Amino acid sequence: MKWRAVIAALLMTLTLGAAGAVPGRDAYEIWLVDQSDSNGLTHGGYVHVYDGGEVTRRLSAARPAAVIDLAGATSSLCLATTGRNPVRPHMIVFNGTGTHAALAFVASGHVVIFDAASRRPLACVETETGAGGARQAHALWPTGDDRYLVIANQNGKKLERVRTDYASGTFTQEPAATLDLAGCTTPSGAPCQAPELRPDNAPICPFIASDNGPVFVSLRGGGMFVVDWRATPMAILGEYDAAHVPANGCGFIEAKGAVFGDGGGGTPANLDQFSVFRVPRGGYSAANPPNTPAVERLFDDDAPERDAHGTAAGPRERYVWVGDRDGNVVEVFDGRTGARVNTVPLTSPYSADPTVDLFASSPDHGWVFASTRGPTPLSGDPHSSHGTDPGMLIVRMTDDGRSGEVRGLIPITNVDAAGAERADAHGIRVRPVH
Repeated sequence: MKWRAVIAALLMTLTLGAAGAVPGRDAYEIWLVDQSDSNGLTHGGYVHVYDGGEVTRRLSAARPAAVIDLAGATSSLCLATTGRNPVRPHMIVFNGTGTHAALAFVASGHVVIFDAASRRPLACVETETGAGGARQAHALWPTGDDRYLVIANQNGKKLERVRTDYASGTFTQEPAATLDLAGCTTPSGAPCQAPELRPDNAPICPFIASDNGPVFVSLRGGGMFVVDWRATPMAILGEYDAAHVPANGCGFIEAKGAVFGDGGGGTPANLDQFSVFRVPRGGYSAANPPNTPAVERLFDDDAPERDAHGTAAGPRERYVWVGDRDGNVVEVFDGRTGARVNTVPLTSPYSADPTVDLFASSPDHGWVFASTRGPTPLSGDPHSSHGTDPGMLIVRMTDDGRSGEVRGLIPITNVDAAGAERADAHGIRVRPVH
């Protein structure tokens, strides 16, 4: 009997260990940003943190494991550090190991870095004043070696850099590295911003591929820069004009060794557009002529009620998804050939108008989670961002990502004193938990 008990205990230990290994390896969180102000205030906002396993099991019934009220410790830190409260949390990223999050506040120009496990804010910096005295922090991206954050100061029309030492908790702005996108000159000698080339150089979204190469920077008025983020100041390696790269792009994704990008509407000068292109990851040099390496335009549609925004990649990068914020669909592209192969509807019994904004994928790329906009959009207006069901759409990829099925929608809410729904989901990112 004694040996039977020992063997049973050993088998139980092995079984529990094996069962725990899979969740430990595959466990992840989904961080969803609500860019509305904290209730009753004119600053702050919320980050809803979900357990990925619970979301894919319980679907619409899943509830957040934590909600970070940014009017608390985060606002106190920014007020003490910069003298101002952070306003309009917009985009969020994680460093390479998932230990830290960085959140950009588009209205006030703050960037806050968090310890991801404790949800505690560690540092708050603010972007520089730029064009017309403006400053914003629209989006940001970490370098693959975890040495820097590259920040798109949208209305300030600057690309900025923050040195990041996550081990020591030290985060340092590097003004000497800033690239002035409104006043610089390209390697070919052309003005960085000019009506006939790049009419509005507000940087929208930066992106660095998995080879830790240059940063790709989309521009509000069309065109793109490919930038050496290691140089001080950061240096342009590739210059593209608005005739080659569409405006309002915010959806870079990597697949099969190439970088896919999009261009959309949602601004008064360009209300309706759905464009998708791709370029190589490498081959950029200041010695190249403009628009080199060549851009491959994969799809263009400027019909009414189209707005490309947000991307995702399926398992093994077999297919690339590009969301249509206005049309409530995903256009699917072959990751190898670039051909458009399918259209996936995102309307469902869970929402007739989800207005999907950005996407995040589970670590195995079998699930896609999308932020859905609210009835009071705080960015991306005047028309494309109006939604009816703010929250997170849950989509199961099928056929290796060639298609998909909406499986649920988790709502968020932030009702003001007048009874109006203010919640407006935007940034979303998956964090592997080890």
